[in-house]
Amino acid sequence: MTGLFSEKSNNSMELKIHDTGTSKIAEIISDLIIISSSQDGLDLLGNVYYQDFDKVIVHEKNITPAFFDLKTKIAGEILQKFSNYRVRLAIVGDFSKYPGNSLQEFILESNKGRQVVLVDSIEEAVNKLSD
Repeated sequence: MTGLFSEKSNNSMELKIHDTGTSKIAEIISDLIIISSSQDGLDLLGNVYYQDFDKVIVHEKNITPAFFDLKTKIAGEILQKFSNYRVRLAIVGDFSKYPGNSLQEFILESNKGRQVVLVDSIEEAVNKLSD
């Protein structure tokens, strides 16, 4: 683990590497919410990008619930940053707890592409980011 992660979060974040043979994927492990604003998303993006990762897995529990309320526009701001830097992102979690059709439509649309996927398992995230 590098100082970038421990410095930002007082050792509350760990980086797990999934090496598929064709790509290296960074999985962020934490018990805390690590993305609560677009600046937090940019900080995380910078940290993993600096360490030569262009594929990242983040758990839904580590993202503010406001992210999943599309009216707040936090998701759009953060995902635009990942897209600008061409860093692919998989968010893993149970999204059924968030009400409303717009999030479900957003997930379906995102999962058609390659840049951002929202899935329910680490295995699926690794598979999606490996292609």
